[in-house]
Amino acid sequence: MTHRSRIYVTVIDVPADVHADEVAFWGAAGGHPLRELDQPEFHGTRLTDSSALIVQRIDDGDAHIHLDIHTDDLDAEVDRVVALGATERRRFDQWVVLTDPAGLDFCVVEDPPGTLTDDNANVWE
Repeated sequence: MTHRSRIYVTVIDVPADVHADEVAFWGAAGGHPLRELDQPEFHGTRLTDSSALIVQRIDDGDAHIHLDIHTDDLDAEVDRVVALGATERRRFDQWVVLTDPAGLDFCVVEDPPGTLTDDNANVWE
């Protein structure tokens, strides 16, 4: 079955004590102020039509950066990247946390229908 995906978001994961500083820094550094998204632990902005930046407050662990692949078919995209060597770690309603072959985290996130098109995403058969 055909589906679409694209590497779309760079996510900066930071502990709560530096979250506000990171939001201010990356908003100023990138020239695009970050606004609070649907949940207070997420602040972000669209950088271009094909990229976005999010600063995410994490409860534990060290600060790090990960990428999000957005897709119109969550299961098909997870299956595709697992076949390439990724390992699934945790599944949520609209996203899945995986690791790449080097053990680095990334997420596959389901976009609303119609968001991804042949013009802004890769088409997989």
